[in-house]
Amino acid sequence: MEDCLFCKIIAGEIPGNKVYEDDMVYAFYDIDPKAPEHILIIPKKHIKSILEVGEGDFCYIEAMIKAAQKLAAEKGFAQDGFRLVFNTGANGGQTVHHLHLHLLGGREFGWPPG
Repeated sequence: MEDCLFCKIIAGEIPGNKVYEDDMVYAFYDIDPKAPEHILIIPKKHIKSILEVGEGDFCYIEAMIKAAQKLAAEKGFAQDGFRLVFNTGANGGQTVHHLHLHLLGGREFGWPPG
């Protein structure tokens, strides 16, 4: 998608602090972190939000979760615990309309969130 910030990061048109990439997903550090480790994991296919995940798109969700597992282990916070978040729509806190999974770790999280 032409004016999608995350599509431009994937394409290398805008710099991103990449921590992981494979055929399905791209992961980079959030520029406004909410935890000591705050990584965004995005599908390489432009999908606007979790509401637009179609039947043929669930492979991207699986790839995003596998990347989160791998990154949490590599960063050393998998055993202590971490949080995975999909923000959806304005009231859900989604500000970039390209599906993305927040991987947050490195500290204790309270409940309920926000």
